[in-house]
Amino acid sequence: MAEVGVNEIRALLGAKPRPQGWAARRARIEEVGAVWPAAPDISLEQAALDGVAAEWSLAPESDPSRAILFFHGGGYCSGSILSHRRMASEAGRAAGARALAVAYRLAPEHPFPAAYEDALAAWRFLRAQGYAANKIAVGGDSAGGGLTLALLMRLRDLQEALPACAWLVSPWTDLTLSGETLTTKDAADPLLHRPYLEELAQAYVPAGVDRKDPRVSPLFGAFGGLPPLLIQVGSEETLLADSTRLAAAAGAAEVSVTLEIWPRMIHAWHLWNARLPEARRALAQTGAFVQARFAAD
Repeated sequence: MAEVGVNEIRALLGAKPRPQGWAARRARIEEVGAVWPAAPDISLEQAALDGVAAEWSLAPESDPSRAILFFHGGGYCSGSILSHRRMASEAGRAAGARALAVAYRLAPEHPFPAAYEDALAAWRFLRAQGYAANKIAVGGDSAGGGLTLALLMRLRDLQEALPACAWLVSPWTDLTLSGETLTTKDAADPLLHRPYLEELAQAYVPAGVDRKDPRVSPLFGAFGGLPPLLIQVGSEETLLADSTRLAAAAGAAEVSVTLEIWPRMIHAWHLWNARLPEARRALAQTGAFVQARFAAD
Protein backbone atom coordinates (compact mmCIF):
# COMPACT_ATOMS: atom_id res chain seq x y z
CA MET A 1 0.00 0.00 0.00
CA ALA A 2 1.57 3.26 -1.15
CA GLU A 3 2.34 5.97 1.37
CA VAL A 4 0.80 9.42 1.12
CA GLY A 5 1.82 12.83 2.42
CA VAL A 6 -0.25 15.28 4.39
CA ASN A 7 -0.92 17.31 1.24
CA GLU A 8 -2.69 14.31 -0.27
CA ILE A 9 -4.82 14.03 2.86
CA ARG A 10 -5.64 17.72 2.47
CA ALA A 11 -6.71 17.01 -1.12
CA LEU A 12 -8.94 14.15 0.04
CA LEU A 13 -10.60 16.37 2.63
CA GLY A 14 -11.08 19.18 0.13
CA ALA A 15 -12.41 17.00 -2.68
CA LYS A 16 -16.01 17.83 -1.75
CA PRO A 17 -17.54 20.88 -0.06
CA ARG A 18 -18.66 20.46 3.55
CA PRO A 19 -22.18 19.02 3.37
CA GLN A 20 -25.17 20.76 4.90
CA GLY A 21 -27.34 19.14 7.55
CA TRP A 22 -26.38 16.75 10.30
CA ALA A 23 -27.27 13.57 8.41
CA ALA A 24 -25.12 14.52 5.43
CA ARG A 25 -22.25 15.59 7.67
CA ARG A 26 -22.36 12.31 9.54
CA ALA A 27 -22.35 10.38 6.29
CA ARG A 28 -19.38 12.39 5.05
CA ILE A 29 -17.18 11.77 8.10
CA GLU A 30 -17.93 8.06 7.86
CA GLU A 31 -17.12 8.11 4.15
CA VAL A 32 -13.79 9.85 4.69
CA GLY A 33 -12.85 7.96 7.84
CA ALA A 34 -13.60 4.58 6.31
CA VAL A 35 -11.45 5.14 3.21
CA TRP A 36 -8.91 2.84 4.86
CA PRO A 37 -10.68 0.23 7.01
CA ALA A 38 -9.35 -1.69 9.97
CA ALA A 39 -6.39 -3.97 9.28
CA PRO A 40 -7.38 -7.54 8.35
CA ASP A 41 -5.79 -9.07 11.44
CA ILE A 42 -7.93 -6.99 13.83
CA SER A 43 -10.77 -8.88 15.50
CA LEU A 44 -13.95 -6.85 16.10
CA GLU A 45 -16.73 -7.57 18.57
CA GLN A 46 -19.85 -5.53 19.26
CA ALA A 47 -20.71 -4.48 22.80
CA ALA A 48 -23.62 -2.67 24.42
CA LEU A 49 -23.52 -0.60 27.58
CA ASP A 50 -26.78 0.79 28.93
CA GLY A 51 -28.18 1.12 25.43
CA VAL A 52 -25.07 2.79 23.98
CA ALA A 53 -23.34 0.92 21.16
CA ALA A 54 -19.65 0.14 21.47
CA GLU A 55 -17.06 -1.99 19.69
CA TRP A 56 -14.14 -3.99 20.97
CA SER A 57 -11.08 -4.34 18.75
CA LEU A 58 -8.06 -6.51 19.40
CA ALA A 59 -4.81 -7.09 17.53
CA PRO A 60 -3.39 -10.63 17.73
CA GLU A 61 -0.39 -9.66 19.88
CA SER A 62 -2.27 -7.43 22.34
CA ASP A 63 -3.00 -8.20 25.99
CA PRO A 64 -6.80 -8.43 26.48
CA SER A 65 -6.42 -7.70 30.21
CA ARG A 66 -5.47 -4.10 29.34
CA ALA A 67 -7.82 -1.65 27.66
CA ILE A 68 -8.00 1.67 25.87
CA LEU A 69 -11.35 3.42 26.22
CA PHE A 70 -11.74 5.52 23.06
CA PHE A 71 -14.07 8.45 22.37
CA HIS A 72 -14.27 9.58 18.73
CA GLY A 73 -14.20 13.14 17.49
CA GLY A 74 -16.76 14.97 15.38
CA GLY A 75 -17.65 18.05 17.39
CA TYR A 76 -20.15 16.12 19.55
CA CYS A 77 -22.45 16.09 16.50
CA SER A 78 -20.93 13.51 14.15
CA GLY A 79 -18.32 10.77 14.08
CA SER A 80 -18.87 7.12 14.86
CA ILE A 81 -17.32 3.76 15.51
CA LEU A 82 -17.02 3.30 11.74
CA SER A 83 -15.37 6.64 11.01
CA HIS A 84 -12.73 6.09 13.70
CA ARG A 85 -12.36 2.29 13.57
CA ARG A 86 -8.88 2.37 12.01
CA MET A 87 -7.63 4.92 14.55
CA ALA A 88 -9.08 3.18 17.62
CA SER A 89 -7.97 -0.30 16.59
CA GLU A 90 -4.41 0.78 15.75
CA ALA A 91 -4.16 2.71 19.02
CA GLY A 92 -5.02 -0.52 20.77
CA ARG A 93 -2.38 -2.38 18.79
CA ALA A 94 0.27 0.23 19.61
CA ALA A 95 -0.58 0.08 23.30
CA GLY A 96 -0.72 -3.71 23.34
CA ALA A 97 -4.27 -3.50 24.66
CA ARG A 98 -7.87 -4.19 23.77
CA ALA A 99 -9.68 -1.06 22.55
CA LEU A 100 -13.29 -0.16 23.30
CA ALA A 101 -14.71 2.51 20.98
CA VAL A 102 -17.92 4.12 22.23
CA ALA A 103 -20.76 5.48 20.09
CA TYR A 104 -21.89 8.08 22.63
CA ARG A 105 -25.09 9.98 21.87
CA LEU A 106 -24.76 12.93 19.50
CA ALA A 107 -26.12 16.47 19.48
CA PRO A 108 -28.31 18.22 18.50
CA GLU A 109 -30.71 15.35 19.14
CA HIS A 110 -28.88 14.56 22.38
CA PRO A 111 -27.13 17.69 23.70
CA PHE A 112 -25.04 17.92 26.86
CA PRO A 113 -25.08 16.08 29.25
CA ALA A 114 -25.83 13.00 27.10
CA ALA A 115 -22.24 12.36 25.93
CA TYR A 116 -20.93 13.25 29.39
CA GLU A 117 -23.19 10.62 30.98
CA ASP A 118 -22.32 8.05 28.30
CA ALA A 119 -18.60 8.53 29.00
CA LEU A 120 -19.10 7.65 32.66
CA ALA A 121 -21.29 4.69 31.70
CA ALA A 122 -18.53 3.43 29.40
CA TRP A 123 -15.94 3.71 32.17
CA ARG A 124 -18.15 1.83 34.62
CA PHE A 125 -18.87 -0.82 31.99
CA LEU A 126 -15.13 -1.45 31.64
CA ARG A 127 -14.66 -1.63 35.38
CA ALA A 128 -17.60 -4.04 35.68
CA GLN A 129 -15.91 -6.24 33.06
CA GLY A 130 -13.08 -6.71 35.55
CA TYR A 131 -10.54 -4.22 34.21
CA ALA A 132 -8.35 -2.69 36.89
CA ALA A 133 -8.37 1.13 36.68
CA ASN A 134 -4.57 1.19 36.38
CA LYS A 135 -4.77 -1.09 33.33
CA ILE A 136 -7.07 1.27 31.45
CA ALA A 137 -6.01 4.26 29.33
CA VAL A 138 -8.66 6.73 28.19
CA GLY A 139 -8.35 8.81 25.05
CA GLY A 140 -9.89 10.38 22.01
CA ASP A 141 -9.56 12.99 19.32
CA SER A 142 -11.11 16.46 19.09
CA ALA A 143 -14.43 16.39 20.97
CA GLY A 144 -13.45 12.92 22.17
CA GLY A 145 -10.38 14.46 23.77
CA GLY A 146 -12.50 17.02 25.57
CA LEU A 147 -14.86 14.27 26.70
CA THR A 148 -11.88 12.29 28.01
CA LEU A 149 -10.77 15.22 30.16
CA ALA A 150 -14.29 15.82 31.44
CA LEU A 151 -14.51 12.16 32.45
CA LEU A 152 -11.17 12.29 34.29
CA MET A 153 -12.28 15.33 36.26
CA ARG A 154 -15.57 13.66 37.10
CA LEU A 155 -13.91 10.47 38.30
CA ARG A 156 -11.51 12.48 40.45
CA ASP A 157 -14.36 14.49 41.96
CA LEU A 158 -16.31 11.29 42.65
CA GLN A 159 -13.16 9.91 44.32
CA GLU A 160 -13.21 6.89 42.04
CA ALA A 161 -10.08 5.09 40.91
CA LEU A 162 -8.44 6.85 37.96
CA PRO A 163 -7.07 5.35 34.74
CA ALA A 164 -3.35 4.87 34.23
CA CYS A 165 -3.16 7.78 31.78
CA ALA A 166 -4.99 9.73 29.10
CA TRP A 167 -4.22 10.30 25.43
CA LEU A 168 -5.57 13.45 23.79
CA VAL A 169 -5.36 14.03 20.03
CA SER A 170 -6.15 17.58 18.87
CA PRO A 171 -8.49 17.95 21.86
CA TRP A 172 -11.32 20.49 21.78
CA THR A 173 -11.09 21.82 25.31
CA ASP A 174 -12.58 25.33 24.99
CA LEU A 175 -16.09 25.70 23.57
CA THR A 176 -15.98 29.44 24.26
CA LEU A 177 -13.64 29.60 21.22
CA SER A 178 -11.19 31.97 22.88
CA GLY A 179 -7.96 30.44 21.57
CA GLU A 180 -5.82 32.79 19.49
CA THR A 181 -4.98 30.08 16.94
CA LEU A 182 -8.59 30.11 15.76
CA THR A 183 -7.45 33.27 13.99
CA THR A 184 -3.74 32.76 13.42
CA LYS A 185 -4.11 29.20 12.00
CA ASP A 186 -7.36 29.74 10.12
CA ALA A 187 -5.72 29.80 6.68
CA ALA A 188 -3.63 26.69 7.43
CA ASP A 189 -6.37 24.44 8.81
CA PRO A 190 -8.33 22.55 6.11
CA LEU A 191 -11.06 21.39 8.48
CA LEU A 192 -12.07 23.57 11.42
CA HIS A 193 -12.99 27.24 11.28
CA ARG A 194 -14.74 29.47 13.78
CA PRO A 195 -18.23 29.55 12.16
CA TYR A 196 -18.42 25.76 12.02
CA LEU A 197 -17.11 25.34 15.57
CA GLU A 198 -19.65 27.89 16.77
CA GLU A 199 -22.43 25.89 15.11
CA LEU A 200 -21.20 22.71 16.83
CA ALA A 201 -20.96 24.42 20.22
CA GLN A 202 -24.48 25.80 19.89
CA ALA A 203 -25.80 22.35 19.01
CA TYR A 204 -24.06 20.66 21.95
CA VAL A 205 -24.41 23.17 24.80
CA PRO A 206 -28.01 23.89 25.81
CA ALA A 207 -29.25 27.39 26.55
CA GLY A 208 -28.56 28.21 30.17
CA VAL A 209 -25.35 26.19 30.40
CA ASP A 210 -22.23 28.37 30.61
CA ARG A 211 -19.72 27.31 27.97
CA LYS A 212 -17.01 27.82 30.59
CA ASP A 213 -18.54 24.97 32.59
CA PRO A 214 -15.64 22.47 32.86
CA ARG A 215 -18.00 19.64 31.97
CA VAL A 216 -18.19 21.07 28.42
CA SER A 217 -14.96 23.11 28.33
CA PRO A 218 -12.50 21.22 30.55
CA LEU A 219 -9.80 23.83 29.91
CA PHE A 220 -11.52 25.88 32.62
CA GLY A 221 -11.57 23.05 35.15
CA ALA A 222 -9.24 22.07 37.98
CA PHE A 223 -6.46 19.71 36.92
CA GLY A 224 -4.93 18.71 40.23
CA GLY A 225 -4.86 14.98 40.82
CA LEU A 226 -5.32 13.88 37.20
CA PRO A 227 -3.25 11.01 35.78
CA PRO A 228 -0.43 11.57 33.24
CA LEU A 229 -1.53 13.15 29.97
CA LEU A 230 -0.16 12.77 26.46
CA ILE A 231 -1.32 15.58 24.15
CA GLN A 232 -0.64 15.31 20.43
CA VAL A 233 -1.60 18.21 18.17
CA GLY A 234 -0.65 19.43 14.71
CA SER A 235 1.05 22.74 14.04
CA GLU A 236 -1.55 23.57 11.38
CA GLU A 237 -4.64 23.46 13.58
CA THR A 238 -7.02 26.20 14.63
CA LEU A 239 -7.36 24.26 17.90
CA LEU A 240 -3.63 24.34 18.60
CA ALA A 241 -4.13 26.79 21.49
CA ASP A 242 -6.64 24.41 23.08
CA SER A 243 -3.72 22.02 23.54
CA THR A 244 -0.99 24.47 24.50
CA ARG A 245 -3.17 26.17 27.13
CA LEU A 246 -4.27 22.77 28.43
CA ALA A 247 -0.67 21.63 28.81
CA ALA A 248 0.26 24.81 30.67
CA ALA A 249 -2.73 24.60 33.04
CA ALA A 250 -2.28 20.92 33.79
CA GLY A 251 1.47 21.29 34.26
CA ALA A 252 0.94 24.20 36.65
CA ALA A 253 -1.33 21.90 38.67
CA GLU A 254 1.53 19.38 38.96
CA VAL A 255 0.05 16.92 36.49
CA SER A 256 2.58 15.01 34.38
CA VAL A 257 2.05 16.31 30.83
CA THR A 258 3.71 15.39 27.56
CA LEU A 259 2.87 17.86 24.79
CA GLU A 260 3.80 16.97 21.22
CA ILE A 261 3.28 19.55 18.47
CA TRP A 262 3.74 17.81 15.14
CA PRO A 263 5.05 20.02 12.32
CA ARG A 264 2.77 20.36 9.27
CA MET A 265 0.16 18.01 10.70
CA ILE A 266 -3.54 18.77 10.58
CA HIS A 267 -6.44 18.03 12.90
CA ALA A 268 -6.56 14.40 14.11
CA TRP A 269 -4.08 13.18 11.48
CA HIS A 270 -3.97 9.80 13.25
CA LEU A 271 -7.13 8.92 11.31
CA TRP A 272 -5.01 8.38 8.20
CA ASN A 273 -2.54 5.92 9.77
CA ALA A 274 -3.05 3.32 7.06
CA ARG A 275 -1.13 5.48 4.59
CA LEU A 276 0.35 8.49 6.44
CA PRO A 277 3.74 7.75 8.05
CA GLU A 278 3.45 10.61 10.57
CA ALA A 279 0.19 9.11 11.82
CA ARG A 280 1.82 5.74 12.44
CA ARG A 281 4.74 7.39 14.22
CA ALA A 282 2.35 9.33 16.43
CA LEU A 283 0.50 6.12 17.29
CA ALA A 284 3.80 4.36 18.03
CA GLN A 285 4.69 7.11 20.49
CA THR A 286 1.22 6.82 21.99
CA GLY A 287 1.74 3.11 22.45
CA ALA A 288 5.07 3.60 24.17
CA PHE A 289 3.54 6.20 26.50
CA VAL A 290 0.57 4.03 27.44
CA GLN A 291 2.64 0.88 27.92
CA ALA A 292 5.03 2.75 30.19
CA ARG A 293 2.12 3.93 32.31
CA PHE A 294 0.68 0.42 32.51
CA ALA A 295 4.08 -0.91 33.59
CA ALA A 296 4.47 1.81 36.24
CA ASP A 297 1.46 0.59 38.24
